[in-house]
Amino acid sequence: MSWPRLLGVVTISYLIANLLFAAGYLLCGPRALAGSTAQGLGERLLESFFFSVQTLSTIGYGVLSPRGLAANVLVTVEAIVGLMILAISTGIFFVRFARPRAKIIFSRNAVIAPYQGITTFEFRIANERKSQLTQVEATIVLSRRVMLDGKSSRKFHPLKLERRKIMFMPLHWVVVHPIDEESPLHGVTQEEFDNCDAEFLILLTAYDETFSQTVHVRSSYKGTEVRWGARFSNHYCPVNDSLTGGNRLF
Repeated sequence: MSWPRLLGVVTISYLIANLLFAAGYLLCGPRALAGSTAQGLGERLLESFFFSVQTLSTIGYGVLSPRGLAANVLVTVEAIVGLMILAISTGIFFVRFARPRAKIIFSRNAVIAPYQGITTFEFRIANERKSQLTQVEATIVLSRRVMLDGKSSRKFHPLKLERRKIMFMPLHWVVVHPIDEESPLHGVTQEEFDNCDAEFLILLTAYDETFSQTVHVRSSYKGTEVRWGARFSNHYCPVNDSLTGGNRLF
C-alpha cells in the first residue's frame, strides 16, 4: 500500500471511529456529558464528536466529562479502543519505516548474445544503496508456452547460472545464463522465442548489512524486453552508449 493510501485509510478509520462513539454519546441522553452547552441535535453531535476525539487520544481538556453509568461505560470502552488503535498504528508505521528494502536497479532490457565463445542470456543489476549487499543470490525461472498433446500449456524451467551467488555487491553485477546443451533455450531461434510467450522470472536474495536482515527483490523480463545480438557496454561508459547501436539498456 502506498503512503498516501495508508495515511488516508488511517485518517478515515479514525474519523469513523469517533463518529460512532459520538453517536453513542448522543444515545446516552442530553445529560450524558457534564459541562455541555450545546443546543440542538447538530451542536450536540459536534460536541460529542470532539469529546470522543479527546477521549480516544487521551487528551482531556477538563471542560466536558461523562455523567451517568452509560456514558462512563462508553468512555471506558473508547479508552480501550483508543489504546488498541494507537498500538496497531504505531506497529504499522514502525514496520513501514524500519523494514529493509533492497534498492536494486535492473537493466531496462535483457540480452541474448555471444559471450566467451557461447550464447548467453544476460541482464545487469546495480546496487542503489550506499551500503553494500552481501551474500547476493540470484534465481531465474523461464516461463514459456509449449504444445503438449495438441494443447497449449505453460512450462517453467529453472535456469543454470554461470555464477549464482556473489559474496558482496558494492556496485553492479551482470547475471549470466549459458545457453548450452542443458539449457531450455538451446537451439531456440528468435522467431520461436517470440512465439512462445516467454518470461524470465527473477528472484534476488541478499543480506543488508545496515539492517542485519535478509532482503528480497522480484522482477521479470517479458520476451519483448529481451534484445537479441545486443551487448552491455562498459559500466563506466556514458549512459547513451549502453547498447551497441545507440539504444539505451541501462
